Amino acid sequence: MQNIPMVDLVGQYNKIKPEVDAAIQQILSTAGFIGGPFVKKFQEDLQEYLGIRNVIPCANGTDALQVAMMSLGLQPGDEVITTSFTFIATAEVIALLHLTPVLVDVDKDTYCIDPEAVERAITPKTKAVVPVHLFGQCANMDAILDIAKRHNLYVIEDDAQAIGAEYTFKDGTKKKSGTIGDIGCTSFFPSKNLGCYGDGGAIFTDNDELAEQIRVIVNHGMKTRYYHDYVGVNSRLDAIQAAVLGIKLKHLDEYCKARQDVAAYYEKAFSVTEKIITPKTASFTTNVFHQYVVVLNGVDRAGLMAHLQSKGVASAIYYPVPLHLQKAYTDPRYKKGDFPVCEYLCEHVVALPVHTEFTEEQLKYVADSVLEFINK
Repeated sequence: MQNIPMVDLVGQYNKIKPEVDAAIQQILSTAGFIGGPFVKKFQEDLQEYLGIRNVIPCANGTDALQVAMMSLGLQPGDEVITTSFTFIATAEVIALLHLTPVLVDVDKDTYCIDPEAVERAITPKTKAVVPVHLFGQCANMDAILDIAKRHNLYVIEDDAQAIGAEYTFKDGTKKKSGTIGDIGCTSFFPSKNLGCYGDGGAIFTDNDELAEQIRVIVNHGMKTRYYHDYVGVNSRLDAIQAAVLGIKLKHLDEYCKARQDVAAYYEKAFSVTEKIITPKTASFTTNVFHQYVVVLNGVDRAGLMAHLQSKGVASAIYYPVPLHLQKAYTDPRYKKGDFPVCEYLCEHVVALPVHTEFTEEQLKYVADSVLEFINK
């Protein structure tokens, strides 16, 4: 029996260990834990990589979303549209700011937010839309931007799962995910494609005025030390995390390619059965496969996961319960059956290991283990 985790961070670390260890030792030796040259260098390098004017590091991806909404001056009761098929943080920050989360269904092929559903959900109170670039590919941003322009809405991209992906517009121009809307937000949680060794996040924008507002908000609302012009938060990326991220950023495209190779292997391996529906990547985006999520067709999901566990193969469900059916977000506007695509996915998806350190032998072991159960 092998041991195949969802993500192999130890293996990844071992390949960059000398550089990481040296950078961390330098920070420890100088006690420059907050701010400093590593944070500044990472910020500048990420700006260059993304092709955007402003990157503002912060403490985590949830803070990134919250600060983005704070910077736009949204008021209690304003409605923000997002998908019901996502991690809770996307809606959590809307509720924490006393805004009104408006949830919609997803596209049946990409599992990203359905633009037609967004259009139907707009009311006079709608002020923003948060498309989630789910599992590694971009939502349909041409359609989202068109809707936002016609209805005068802000677009805040949740790019926590797709950093490194590239979007191709209808006119052929390209942009990195997270740089398309008014503001992009990402997480550097350790398992992300670009992950640190703790918590971390960042906010992206080409709007210099918004960027200045965001910089003030993440620093307690201060422009000048001890003079607070706005209500802010304390949300910083520390120097050790910035150092790790700066090293990993140089490998990000390599990491994304490794994940794409894993996905290609699975795609071929599972083409022999109709009981596994493999991910579809839209024509307008690359897919960096933060997760490799399949839809099971007539397969006992719990049984498959138990079988994989017995073989030493990790698996997970992203996500078992849609946001509109979560206890904390019970709302008379929504009931079971309202979002059929989202609800079907929650009942039938399973995620398989995908990471940068896979060997072909390990990939074959995972695929064979899945097919062994399905074909029995």
